[in-house]
Amino acid sequence: MAGLSFEKKRAQQPVAHPTAVTVRVSGAGGASVGGTPVVAAPGEEIQQAVLNHLQRLAISLGAPVRATIHDDCAGCVVPLEVSADGSSRVTGEPVRVDAAPVPRPGSVPPGTARTPTGQFGPAPVMTEPGTDTPAPVTSGWPEPAAPATAVPSESASSVTTVSSDAAPPHTAVPPEPVAASAAVGAPEPAASAAVPSAAVAPLAVVPPEVTATVSTAAPTPTPPRGFDAVAEEVLGDGPLTETAEGAELLTEPLSRINEDVRAGRIDAAAERADRTLTEASAVLGEHHAEVLHLRELRAYIAYLADDPVHAFRLSLDLARSRRRARDGEAAYGNVLSAATAWRAVRDPEEGLRLGRDLIELWTDLTAEPGPAADDPRPLESARARMVRLTDRAARAAAQA
Repeated sequence: MAGLSFEKKRAQQPVAHPTAVTVRVSGAGGASVGGTPVVAAPGEEIQQAVLNHLQRLAISLGAPVRATIHDDCAGCVVPLEVSADGSSRVTGEPVRVDAAPVPRPGSVPPGTARTPTGQFGPAPVMTEPGTDTPAPVTSGWPEPAAPATAVPSESASSVTTVSSDAAPPHTAVPPEPVAASAAVGAPEPAASAAVPSAAVAPLAVVPPEVTATVSTAAPTPTPPRGFDAVAEEVLGDGPLTETAEGAELLTEPLSRINEDVRAGRIDAAAERADRTLTEASAVLGEHHAEVLHLRELRAYIAYLADDPVHAFRLSLDLARSRRRARDGEAAYGNVLSAATAWRAVRDPEEGLRLGRDLIELWTDLTAEPGPAADDPRPLESARARMVRLTDRAARAAAQA
């Protein structure tokens, strides 16, 4: 939430460890998460339905969810972590597996469910004649990003840039110095003569200044943003308001709203939030920090109530207001909330309409100094989803 410090609140809470679940995606297009069936909406990919389910589970738990996905469609096992804001990352290398054994006729009585048995072996080597490069594991899930630094070897290094929506094929480049911020799609340097790896030292490949930059740069912790920040506040025990007048007026109703959310009384929380928002707007004004704070909470409650369109519009309006106020950090958080709600919109036509508004504002934010400009990958993922929505809308129109 804009203006709030979450570092003190984290120090007062125990560390939330990710919850582990097992996901199975069958070749027939069905799936289960921890034994709970998951069904894709018409026109929705089963992988996206599973990711949405895992995100809702992460929101309810207040911590990321680690899933081991057994995907029969792609023939692989993918270790994945999904956060409450909808982002996901692969925590290990996808492993290709053999198909589950098919029982012989008569070995199992008809109508009897049977759990696959046996052990999954290592990924088989898939090569073409004259090559030594194994075929990559491809699926509908995100794939792990390749290291940013060059590693000397006898053959050319492989550098891969992966987004959360699509995994482009590996691109081989010679073992030249590669900076961590190298541009995607840059032309490859000319191939040089092969040099035995034993004769090449790492400092001979990477200039000293690049080595110093890579080795000394410490990762910057990312603050909670979007619905993730709202959920942290609802589930935590930190301050509920941002100003002295807000503490006097809103501490009690906000405490009750948060209690309703934690207890799963989403309809009651929505009614109380609407009433509190109306009263606070009349007393403090539409653009007061506490009123904007309440509107963020109301958007999050709409998302929990399975009303993503309402949550999207509330969040995008907040992003526009905060951008006009030159609060780029808060505006970006509201854009991420809008993006999370947008991913839950199932109708492709509605998704396209909302997506155009989202990407227009998001693109404007990336042109200004701030966190949106520092990390363009989520915006590229949103643009990739627009392409998929366009295809789904075209297929739906053709079938109508």
